[in-house]
Amino acid sequence: MKTVILDGYAENPGDLSWQGFQELVGEGNLTVYDYTPAEEILARVEEAEIVLTNKTPLTGETIARCTKLKYIGVLATGYNVVEVKAAKAHSVAVTNIPTYGTSAVAQYTMALLLELCHHVGAHSDSVHRGDWTKSRDFCYWNYPLMELGGKTMGLIGYGRIGQAVGRLAKAFGMELLAYTEPAPKEPEPGVKFVDLEELLGRADVVSMHCPLFPENTRMINARRLAMMKRGAFLLNTARGPLIDEEAVAEALKSGTLGGAALDVVSVEPIKADNPLLGAPNCLITPHIAWAAKESRARLMDIAVENLRGFLNGKPVNVVNP
Repeated sequence: MKTVILDGYAENPGDLSWQGFQELVGEGNLTVYDYTPAEEILARVEEAEIVLTNKTPLTGETIARCTKLKYIGVLATGYNVVEVKAAKAHSVAVTNIPTYGTSAVAQYTMALLLELCHHVGAHSDSVHRGDWTKSRDFCYWNYPLMELGGKTMGLIGYGRIGQAVGRLAKAFGMELLAYTEPAPKEPEPGVKFVDLEELLGRADVVSMHCPLFPENTRMINARRLAMMKRGAFLLNTARGPLIDEEAVAEALKSGTLGGAALDVVSVEPIKADNPLLGAPNCLITPHIAWAAKESRARLMDIAVENLRGFLNGKPVNVVNP
């Protein structure tokens, strides 16, 4: 079956193998592109029966013109790059990868938080510049240092990743608040479920772990930032548009926010005029929380099994049943 991978580089820059797909679709039927420009999408998929994509969009118009297309595999959890209703209307199955990155993203979230607490990178740079050599004291610090024990972590979203972050936060001695809809009916030991306003008002650290929908776009805005403890930290490893970037930048400048650490922004790659680039105490990394090799290998394995299930008439992880 003719199979096209539109943007394979992010998932596999060369340290993994596409062999699992090759074995499923047959020798000579797999074409892998590292990237696909928008103007070349249709030409590359028009004759394909199977298409895999990470961030390259497949619109309803494109899907309608691909008369041989039977299956779209999204190499990610989020599948907003595919018009799933159009795919269903044309009897095209769409699958995603729902669970591959839980451990990696949770670990990375805590790495961002610990960097805000200790500025390890900045202090290492200072030592390498010779500042410690010149110091009259045996130690110094260029930023306030913060201990997490006894602080409160507020989790916005309490799915697999939010729960994993919560377990790590507990290990550091933090108290947990969580906001999720609907709230669980049964209590969970060590976690208090509250409304968003209470969470923002009580948390020392607010961490985003919810999916993006039109109704929660820019849910962290100027009004809600004003509800937060002065000096609190904001973490976002979920989706960039969940926060109002201009408002967060202003809150950092005013000191309302003590720091922010973000692995996602509203437009990726980040634009040169993004207001967060000029904000103080703002860590920004290039959407890599998911990208540990172990996590990507897990993604690859699940993507292969998704396709195997479809080909065997037992589809799994279908988002447009």
